[in-house]
Amino acid sequence: MIKRILQHFAARVLTAGLSFAVVWLTARYLGAAGRGQVSLFFTDMSGLVLLAGLVGGSSLIYLVPRRNVWHLLLPAYGWAVVVSVVGATVVGLLRPVSLEYVLHLGGVTLVQVLLSINAFLLLGRQRERTYNVLTMAQAALLAGALVLAFGPLQWPSVGAYYYANYVAYGLPWLVSTALLLRLPDVWGSRASRRRAAAREPGPAQPGAHFSNLLTFANYRFGYYAVAYLADARALGILSVGVALAEAIWLIPRSTALIQYVALVNAADKRSQTYAALRGSRLTLLATAGAVLVLAAVPTAWLTAVFGPEFGEASQVIRALAPGILINGAGMQASTYFSGTARYGVNNRAALLGLAVTVPLCLVLVPRLGMVGAALGMSASYTASVAYLFWHYRQATGATWADLLPGWADVRWVTLRLMRNEE
Repeated sequence: MIKRILQHFAARVLTAGLSFAVVWLTARYLGAAGRGQVSLFFTDMSGLVLLAGLVGGSSLIYLVPRRNVWHLLLPAYGWAVVVSVVGATVVGLLRPVSLEYVLHLGGVTLVQVLLSINAFLLLGRQRERTYNVLTMAQAALLAGALVLAFGPLQWPSVGAYYYANYVAYGLPWLVSTALLLRLPDVWGSRASRRRAAAREPGPAQPGAHFSNLLTFANYRFGYYAVAYLADARALGILSVGVALAEAIWLIPRSTALIQYVALVNAADKRSQTYAALRGSRLTLLATAGAVLVLAAVPTAWLTAVFGPEFGEASQVIRALAPGILINGAGMQASTYFSGTARYGVNNRAALLGLAVTVPLCLVLVPRLGMVGAALGMSASYTASVAYLFWHYRQATGATWADLLPGWADVRWVTLRLMRNEE
């Protein structure tokens, strides 16, 4: 287990580094206002990807071990087309954006969702290494395409970012499709089985998906508040601070994904409880160290790396730091409830967070700008995780001592690493 987590963590680190390169490239070459436009596009796209996940999301990991890959892929692809076209059209009707924006929003969303569907199907068949390679390849292609566009091609514009995304998601999608074709699943099976697979949901799928949508709203409502109540420049600076702070979440997300796969494949869910508690403690320890390092980064370093407009991102990072730490710990509890199909707990926690962040952002953003949005996010994370941990303790019978890391945990993981145990 430890070896698998470290392998996945290494892939996440490399992917985060490449994502950082994208943030740096768009900040340096497009400025704060251009970075703000890119962030808003990415946020719109992420929301549509979540909607597409109602059929083609992580529930495929649960379904594919006992279903034909092609029976799951076809309805997921169909839903992806619907969401991409209709969703982009709705965004164009709700906001004053150009036709070019709407077309690229629909196109990039579709390619990203198709890749995501393929990747989840491969992950459900325990192709974890392939999943990691596809994820890293997408990030590398996006960074590479932007380097080419902003450098040799002399095309420093938001339009270049749109086309770079087609390359970044399109090529891995072609590769992943070829890998799916190599699986032993038979394409031409009975139509009745295809219909049954299309109708079958994942474990409490609507509840799980509603939780994802609420979590997305918690994470990104502040972006829309800044976009409407401030300006694109402020949004660009906020997005850099958030990108740096949220990069720390690669630590809890790496352990959480492995924990989720183990839970959904375990015959005895309770047998995973002890490992989940230990994983939570070790994750909290590593996340705390990363947050302290990031919060200590001098403002001068940020301006040197991203440009003179981005010095204010240090204020965003410090305002986000407590929430980043708390939410990183909460991801383990959230994964536990997802893996045991208790999505109601996650939903109520996300609703509580949304009830906190919406009024706070509306009040604080006009007064404090991007820092007000960051404070609203931290408050939201704190409220959600407090609710999650209350129920997590009840569900697992854990005490606070079971949730907080100690020297025993450090010794345990050190011994496992020295012995090269899985």
